[in-house]
Formats: sequence, C-alpha cells, structure tokens
Amino acid sequence: MKWRGRRGSTNVRTSSGGGKMIGGGIGGIIIAGILWLVFGVNPMTALQTGEMVAGGRNTSSTEVATSDDRDTQFVRVVVADTEEVWHQIFSEGGKTYQEPQLVLFNGRVNSACGSASSATGPFYCPGDQTVYLDTSFFTEMRQNLGIAGDQQGSGDAANQGRAGDFAQAYVIAHEVGHHVQTLLGISQQVNAARRQVTRTQGNQLSVLQELQADCFAGVWANRNQQRVQFLEAGDIDEAINAASQIGDDRLARTSGATVSPDSFTHGTSQQRVDWFTRGLESGDVQACDTFSGALS
Repeated sequence: MKWRGRRGSTNVRTSSGGGKMIGGGIGGIIIAGILWLVFGVNPMTALQTGEMVAGGRNTSSTEVATSDDRDTQFVRVVVADTEEVWHQIFSEGGKTYQEPQLVLFNGRVNSACGSASSATGPFYCPGDQTVYLDTSFFTEMRQNLGIAGDQQGSGDAANQGRAGDFAQAYVIAHEVGHHVQTLLGISQQVNAARRQVTRTQGNQLSVLQELQADCFAGVWANRNQQRVQFLEAGDIDEAINAASQIGDDRLARTSGATVSPDSFTHGTSQQRVDWFTRGLESGDVQACDTFSGALS
C-alpha cells in the first residue's frame, strides 16, 4: 500500500488512561482471535463484552510514545484519507462531514463509552465520536493473525510499505464507518431497535450494522484509489483475508465452539468478505444497505 508523502490528519493523538473494559467494533473480534491463538482463550467468551454506550467522559491526556513511530505516521495518513473521501461523499449528498478523532493508547484508556483495555482492540465510541486504537494492534496483526508481515511492498522507494498495511487500513476504515453510521443516524436507529427486540434479533441487527461498516470501508478504498492510486498488488487480498479471518463462524470453529448463528454479532466470514467487496466494487454508499427495511 502506497501511503508515504500524503497529508497526515491532525485529528490523531496519543493518550493513556485507566479503567475497566468495553467492547465494540471489529476490534473485539480481532483481539478475541488473538487471545485464542496466543493464550488459548475461547474467543466466543471474549466476545461477550459486546457493544455498549455508557455515560462518562474522556479523562485521558497523558502523552505516550507508540511502539513504532512509523505506525503513528501511517495511522495519520489513513485517517486523513478517510477524511478526504468522506468529505467528498457527504458533499455529494448535500451534507457536511464531521471528522472523528482517533486516539492511540497504550494499555488502557478512558472514553465517553467507559474505560477500555488493550484487550478491547480498535473500537469506535459514538459518545465522543472517537476511534480508539491500542498501539499493540499493529504487532498483534502482524505476528498473531497472519494478516500482515514485515516485507516491503512493490511500490517505488518513496511509497513502499509493509505487507499487510492495507489490512490495517481496512480495520481503521471499518471503525470510521461506524462514525459515518452515527452521523447518518443509523447507529441511533439500531440502538433504539435493539431495545425493543429479543437478544437474538438484537444480535441480527448488530450483524447488519457491522456488515455495513465493512461495506463503507470498501467504498472508502474505492474512492481513495480513484483519488490517489494507493493500492498495490496483493492489497485487496490482504483485506479480504482479514475480513475472512474475523467472521463469527470462523472464530467459533477455530476455538472448538459450536457455530451458533443466533449468537453472531459481526457476520460470517463470507458475509464480511461479500459486503467489503460490494463497497469496493461500487464505490457507492447506496450499495451498502444491509438493513433492507429491517429498521422500518
């Protein structure tokens, strides 16, 4: 993935804090898989954290050094790319895009959704419209999930990146997709609907929300490719591999648990790949209607 030499977002900061833990977004699934691979923890148990919006406020402010400053630069560029694309898309629809914040933290952090530990993984908090990303995320993806490596990409010297960069960008773009859902009022509708249905039906709504965020990540990749031609050979395969590895069914099978669709909250591997691909091929948010009347 070519990313060097482009604008970095000013909405990215590093911070540390303390607290308990909160679930949310694609990160909970990723870390659940990591816990199983490294520590033998059943990912279906780890996923019980779920997604929630609680009271509270962001009280973290201590600056911390990341494990790899190159990773910080990479995050800034990816976030800036999402800003450029979503500003354009919102403008096309006669709306104004409000940029989210992204906080890189080490160990624990406080958010408007409560406290989070590194075990939470990347997550989006609608309460403060911020994406939270633990600095160990990159190392964990490279070493433990087989999603990313340390080889150089095939681009020119000024733009070369590590193999797996685009898989990481996909995860960030997915979380930004949750921000887009918040701005469009979709997340609020899902939360309201979940309070009125059974747990199984609520899980189904959660799956639809997550798949739409996958589709939005694909839309971003399409539009950003048109804008800066940042994709290299193998990048799409990396994102598809990442999506397939974090499907609810795959995580259940690899942990030895029974595959129970009623308990799914993020979708099957095939669903995640299909919806990301739909957004990637269309570049159109209208193609990302996973709900198809489910909220009406």
